[in-house]
Amino acid sequence: MKEIRWHARAGQGAKSASQLLALALMHAGRFVQAFPEYGPERRGAPMRAYTRLDAQPIRRRDAVEHPDVAVVLDESLLHDPNVTAGLRESSVLVVNTERPAAALREELELEAGIACVPADAIAAAAGVRFANSIMVGAVAAAIGEPPLEDVLAAADALLGKKLTPELAQASLDTIRTGYEHVAAQEAVHA
Repeated sequence: MKEIRWHARAGQGAKSASQLLALALMHAGRFVQAFPEYGPERRGAPMRAYTRLDAQPIRRRDAVEHPDVAVVLDESLLHDPNVTAGLRESSVLVVNTERPAAALREELELEAGIACVPADAIAAAAGVRFANSIMVGAVAAAIGEPPLEDVLAAADALLGKKLTPELAQASLDTIRTGYEHVAAQEAVHA
């Protein structure tokens, strides 16, 4: 089983991102779970969401304590000890930042791999409001599944109903950019 823990502020779309990734993984034939965990329920408060995937049914219903991937949608949360808690050397931290991975590794004193994605800048350039979908593409590349085509199909199914055709296409393009950005990084691990 692979476990992913999403860190964001309420309103940034971590719940939606975890569900989008789960839908794409389900389309790829995996068993999945996706659920949020809120602290104080107010916009801007730190929150977590979780995604689990496996080749067989998942019976666990608890929070992810030792994630294979921790995703940070808001760089200001990096110094919250909960963000890096439970990360192992084999884990990957995927961060929405323009900073280099080496600087974060040193600052956080982290053994886990790090993938940095300038998701806010990508979203702004594409005219997309949120960076969460970009991070879904980045996470899919970091874990090696599901295939990008499944992520795009799941996003099209979800976003096509909520957005104008232009915004939906821009979102799909940014998912591809997030995926390609992480896929192009030579070494995610130290």
